[in-house]
Amino acid sequence: MYRNKIKMEIDSNSYNEGFARMATVAFLAPLDPTLDEIADIKTAISEAITNCVIHGYEGGEGIIYMNMYIEDNKFSVEIIDNGVGIEDIDKAMEPMYTTKRDAERSGMGFCFMEAFMDELKVDSSVGKGTTIFMNKYINKMG
Repeated sequence: MYRNKIKMEIDSNSYNEGFARMATVAFLAPLDPTLDEIADIKTAISEAITNCVIHGYEGGEGIIYMNMYIEDNKFSVEIIDNGVGIEDIDKAMEPMYTTKRDAERSGMGFCFMEAFMDELKVDSSVGKGTTIFMNKYINKMG
């Protein structure tokens, strides 16, 4: 049973990346995360939102859905777009892979999400969009 949940819809533009990060920090406050945990989660959220804006909607208009959940000490987030989708998820998750070389993209978004969160799962269908699932255990021992 979730102790708390929030669902948001934001326009697909880079301006809202900062809002998504700050909303996440406010939502996390009851878990009393460390500064490192906050930084990790903010980075992962930024990468996921940026992927929706740049790749999912290719800089065009669209809605990004962000669903956040707290269960015990686990923070979970789903970030969803109804954009172009990803043809080959395994390839897209490789370090340095990008479809936007001319836009000076580093191709490290999924790598950062995976490094900073405890769990990452990506579901996508070409022409239908992408859902990114991430979990982070707050104040975990060890």
